[in-house]
Amino acid sequence: MDQLKDVLAAIGPKLRDLRKQRGVTLADLSRTTGISESTLSRLENGSRRPNLELLLPLAHAYGVPLDELAGAPRTGDPRVHLRPVHRLGMTFVPLTRRAGGMQAYKLVIPPDRDAGEPDLKTHEGYEWLYVLEGRLRLLLDHRDLVLKPGEVAEFDTHIPHWLGSADTRPVELLVLFGPQGERAHLRARPA
Repeated sequence: MDQLKDVLAAIGPKLRDLRKQRGVTLADLSRTTGISESTLSRLENGSRRPNLELLLPLAHAYGVPLDELAGAPRTGDPRVHLRPVHRLGMTFVPLTRRAGGMQAYKLVIPPDRDAGEPDLKTHEGYEWLYVLEGRLRLLLDHRDLVLKPGEVAEFDTHIPHWLGSADTRPVELLVLFGPQGERAHLRARPA
């Protein structure tokens, strides 16, 4: 029973750490999850006992598995179980599971993603792309670039951008995405 108390006691600090790592306020999280700010605050400080009705929307909002929030013990299986996410006409396959910091994805973009005029977007973060297969069309502000397999691009996502296939085939790429200012560092030769 002491082990259960320890697991439950650890959830509040985990929730607070996740929220702070992501730079989210209680008000922002309340709007996203539908959970009141006071309930979120009491969960974080341990005065409210967590339950599934509260943890499920929080796990979804943070994009982490429920067992990570609840501190479930690892099974010893080192494999990452890939669960594709379909968003904005693209398929994202998460390759990392840790919350906050740098995230890695395999991204598949179909050739017919956007039949009309591309809609450039901006958001927080920094992105690094490596083309695996196909040809990537990258619109970056006023630049229109085509990247082939083996080519890399990195950019601040505050710059208006759009990704799509440059021809009639899908394009596959690896994407590293991190908070603002976090960049991929490549070393050409050993130190």
